[in-house]
Amino acid sequence: MSLDFAMRPEWEVLRVRARAVAEQGVADHGQWSDSWINGHSKDFSKVLAAEGFIGMTWPTEVGGGGRPGIERIIMAEEMISAGAPIAASWFADRQMGPSLYTYGTAAQKAEFLPGILSGEASWCIGMSEPDAGSDLASLKTFADRQGDRYVVNGQKIWTSGAATADYCYVICRTSSEGPPHRGLSELIVPMDLDGIEVRPVRDMVGNSHFCEIFLTDVRVPAISLVGTEGAAFKQTMVQLGYERGGIDRLVSNRPLYDLALEHADRADPCTRQEIAAIETGYRLGRIMVYRGALGEGSADYSAGTKAFCTEHEQRVAQFAARVLGPAATVGESVPNAVCYAPAYTIQGGTSDIMRNIIGERILGLPREPR
Repeated sequence: MSLDFAMRPEWEVLRVRARAVAEQGVADHGQWSDSWINGHSKDFSKVLAAEGFIGMTWPTEVGGGGRPGIERIIMAEEMISAGAPIAASWFADRQMGPSLYTYGTAAQKAEFLPGILSGEASWCIGMSEPDAGSDLASLKTFADRQGDRYVVNGQKIWTSGAATADYCYVICRTSSEGPPHRGLSELIVPMDLDGIEVRPVRDMVGNSHFCEIFLTDVRVPAISLVGTEGAAFKQTMVQLGYERGGIDRLVSNRPLYDLALEHADRADPCTRQEIAAIETGYRLGRIMVYRGALGEGSADYSAGTKAFCTEHEQRVAQFAARVLGPAATVGESVPNAVCYAPAYTIQGGTSDIMRNIIGERILGLPREPR
């Protein structure tokens, strides 16, 4: 008895087409390390839209492709592995669209989904705050309902793509009563409203996709509320599931690995052993991502996927640094890709937090008494 892990013929056709589109995108717009977060091109987003690569898994009744989740994973793996610039549409396709068609009103779906599907509109996600990172329920940005408006005040940080986004999907507090996870709401906030200031955060390797957002008396129409006021914590947790379990957590620095393979001494048994371990890691990580896309595993399965895959990406960076040696310090792209690796297990939720989720919600282990 053998196990056949070959793709279905139609999936192989999709993979080949996605790779061709990705390579053309690199030729036209350049190659990016961590392209899902760094590679920003609205022109390429329109190409993705024309190919049907945005909203692939969305229901057909809202304009989506109605395709199985694994097909989006196959497409995205080719895009990211090639370094194609997909950041302009990535967040909206992955999280905002599904949130809107699941929890939004008919008017919100009609207004916002077409712009995402066409590749015209870019979105960012206002989650983390200076004192509310992994503990999202402790956020303080407040939206005060005043008639037909919410007046929003607060600060967001580590908001990727805010400097170029048309809209921000803001998680905020609309009530301070009860436990911390209660009273949270989600608002659609156009980024051109008065009172919004965006400051890009330049990190140690020169990337500036992270931003701070300052909201001062920002008046947002009440019809911008997504879902039920004060009950958005569960909505946000669903979003984090989309964010943590994707193929981007496995192949963000695949171009770096491919470069290292070109220079690796494969006659060296230790190098061969390390390559074998990394190739095994890619296969295990891909199976975990595919299982999530196929709906297998528990609701919190993505925590395990993220922990394994992002730690794998760090091993890839360490391997590349050893293989390339002094060449890893030449230019910008390779040193940046190597030095950026510690961020993989921090952004989107630290590995410690992921292991807590695995222990408490999947394995049912007791919390340590405080």
